[in-house]
Amino acid sequence: MPDQCNFTIGTALPHLSRLRVGFDLVQISRIVDSITCFGDGFTKRLFTADELAYAGQGQGLAPQRLAARFAAKEAAIKALRWSNAGIGWKDIEVRKLPDGDCELALHGRAAELAKGMGMTSMSLSLSHDGDYAGAVVAVGFEPKTAPLVE
Repeated sequence: MPDQCNFTIGTALPHLSRLRVGFDLVQISRIVDSITCFGDGFTKRLFTADELAYAGQGQGLAPQRLAARFAAKEAAIKALRWSNAGIGWKDIEVRKLPDGDCELALHGRAAELAKGMGMTSMSLSLSHDGDYAGAVVAVGFEPKTAPLVE
């Protein structure tokens, strides 16, 4: 049995070369501090009306829900390599589904760029515990249009 396994993902597992993953972790207390300091100006710049409405449901859950949504937006930007693409925060929206799961919806420039990149799917996982909220975003692309190199 060999001591190591050497392979290039693009050749050994070609289907994985069409998948990108992004992760982000947010300290909930920093979201609370920003809301305290900047108020509605902060939340309205980052979150859609539907995201704010959902976050406001239930007692004391708004900071966790907003932190998780912020982490999701950051994770999507990382997965899609859009850190310098000029995407507005509200162009990436977390939607709560009837079954309790969440999904990402892209609007405006984000939707245009995703279509141009050949994006075919996007999956989201959110979690929060204690003072942290995290998100993982996985993005799939059409086989021949996957942007492997920026």
